[in-house]
Amino acid sequence: MRERPSWLGAATLVLALAGVGVSAYLTYAHYASSTILACSGSGLVDCERVTTSAQSAVAGIPVAVLGLVWFVATAALVSPPAWRSRAPWVRWTRLADVGVGMAMVLWLIYAELFVIRAICLWCTVVHVIVFALFVLVMLYGWEETEG
Repeated sequence: MRERPSWLGAATLVLALAGVGVSAYLTYAHYASSTILACSGSGLVDCERVTTSAQSAVAGIPVAVLGLVWFVATAALVSPPAWRSRAPWVRWTRLADVGVGMAMVLWLIYAELFVIRAICLWCTVVHVIVFALFVLVMLYGWEETEG
């Protein structure tokens, strides 16, 4: 059995908390005004066009809010105590969580590139964070914790 690196819990928690921060900013911008986004407003990079598009909500819930909820839940699942947990449901929930997150990111990237035809830099930051969490959990999340 491969041993998990000692930095894994801290690294994944920092990534998840960074995601909370960016998602909170995007959620605030959604409800306040998308014009407050510190991002280009024209051309290929157009945060306002992305964050106000029809694809910026799922079942009436803003994607930014879904991202915020996902990152808060993920922060709990990738915290150092969660990584030390021997409970199988924690491991399987963490694996499912990052799988769902990555699937959503792939759909959002498709929507940005081929439906909206614009890219949001803040969204791209979220996508990179989700991808990093996905890779780390897929690399180290399969094994049970040795007790």
